[in-house]
Amino acid sequence: MSSINIMALVSGGGTNFQALLEAEKAGKLGPGKLALAVSDRPGAYALERAKHWGVPVYVIEPDSRLPKDERRVEHSDEICRIARENNISLIVLAGYLSILAGKIIKYFDGRIINLHPSLLPKYGGMGMYGEKVHRAVLNAGEKESGCTVHIVDEGTDTGPIILQRKVSVLPGDTPDALADRIHEQEHIAIVEATALMAERLQRQAEEQQARAQRQAETERLKQAELEQQKKEKRAELELNALEKALFDQQGEK
Repeated sequence: MSSINIMALVSGGGTNFQALLEAEKAGKLGPGKLALAVSDRPGAYALERAKHWGVPVYVIEPDSRLPKDERRVEHSDEICRIARENNISLIVLAGYLSILAGKIIKYFDGRIINLHPSLLPKYGGMGMYGEKVHRAVLNAGEKESGCTVHIVDEGTDTGPIILQRKVSVLPGDTPDALADRIHEQEHIAIVEATALMAERLQRQAEEQQARAQRQAETERLKQAELEQQKKEKRAELELNALEKALFDQQGEK
């Protein structure tokens, strides 16, 4: 069973990334293998976690000299290049603050997942992250909140939802208190979603391999049939030539 190579994108302390590392060690990521950790911040503690567990790391800082849209595309293109060079099948945004854009979304279509600290589609979109999300939930008087793992598309927090985990909003909750309870669920959700995606991608790879084998076998049988037809045609021509030679000999007599 071949592994599904995973690239984790991280920006901060990396507690969700740590959950993935421990899950892989415990065999809970299925065929998933954490192959790379990439950060947009050189001081991210998640990189130390990666090094401790023997996961190769890259730091790709967005070029602040560029306009925002151009900066995002250049940054994303570099991540895409590294992912392709390292045979990455799945990209997991585990607390990643930079926004991906450009060709990486199309090249890894359906193979980039993100963890968001709310029950999407509520409290998602541009500028909604961290404490801002939890404060908005409390200000709106919501009775529950939670986290969502979704496929990344060209929008912001708009891709198909893979799974969600919920928590109750308690009387007297603060953004920090709510965030702490959601963090516990995030550690579970990111592992479950990554395992689901790794298994799905492996099935797709196996199905693709099986189709390729069937096509190759069909082509082999087709070629064998053509060779047989050629062989039979040569035999027919040789027989006709022999019959003609015999006929010519009889005519000479």
